[in-house]
Amino acid sequence: MMPSDETPASYRAALSGRRVLVTGCAGFIGSHVAQALLEAQVDVVGVDCFNDNYARREKLDNLRHLTSWERFEFTPIDLARGALAEVVHECDLVLHLAAEPGVRTSWGSRYEQYLRNNVLATQHLLEALRATPETRMVYASSSSVYGDTDLRPTPEAASLRPRSPYGQTKVAMEHLCELYSANFGVDTVGLRYFTVYGPRQRPDMAFYRICRAVLTDLEFVVFGDGRQTRDFTFVDDIVAATLAAATAKVSEDRIFNIGGGSPASLREAIEIVAHLAERTPAIRYEDSERGDVRDTAADTTRAQNVLGFTPSTSLSDGLAAELHWLSGRLTSNPV
Repeated sequence: MMPSDETPASYRAALSGRRVLVTGCAGFIGSHVAQALLEAQVDVVGVDCFNDNYARREKLDNLRHLTSWERFEFTPIDLARGALAEVVHECDLVLHLAAEPGVRTSWGSRYEQYLRNNVLATQHLLEALRATPETRMVYASSSSVYGDTDLRPTPEAASLRPRSPYGQTKVAMEHLCELYSANFGVDTVGLRYFTVYGPRQRPDMAFYRICRAVLTDLEFVVFGDGRQTRDFTFVDDIVAATLAAATAKVSEDRIFNIGGGSPASLREAIEIVAHLAERTPAIRYEDSERGDVRDTAADTTRAQNVLGFTPSTSLSDGLAAELHWLSGRLTSNPV
């Protein structure tokens, strides 16, 4: 996690005296962003409804990193149906990181959850912000909005052709933010995160499962041939980009790709983890899942120019950090 003395001084100055609402504060990314703000001496109001996309215990563990801070106030709210006006209006910045995540689980009966927690929740926040449109809302979108594109690295202007219901709901979020910005002047900035990993990662995500497999001698299932590539982005770089978007002067281009800068294949990632752990995982290959794209790579030129964002964590260093975190977690909480 990025300690306060490594948080860029410009962020600390710009955020000083602010009261920041972080939605999804008990989640993977939300807990890291909230912690970085607290370490920068910023007051944080965190909201979460503990939806059932993964174990409540994991989220409570994430929340414990925040509750010891006097500057942190936790409010359990379901964004899709709760009363948001009061909590929104007492803050002067909103970091909307709550979401229903995951490509593979967005098919079938859970699609209603994706509509509810990605689209309806965002629309309710935007309605609350109509009264104070100058309050910026930075929201988490996803590289899944692009689907399978021939443009790699992919610029923000590329066509949006998601291949999963999850990606489709992220496109809908973006469109809602554009509508409220155009019609009511709500200040929104979107970040298309590319495959985020690191400590506190969700248990269903590939790197968590790889690390767990090598640490516990479990079999690791690869969907596809393992040669698919992703622009893996370490969570500390995501935090830096999110804080930058919270304070940067943004004009007409209000959506930014946030990527790790060095796309790699899943097989390469497995080799790195095996080397770090000095163990070889047992691997089983299965067919690709519907909705998965073959390759992703972010063109981050716009984020570099406007937000001053440049990723700083190599895949090897990031995987070492996640492996170390999960090793400690399994030691103290064997599952």
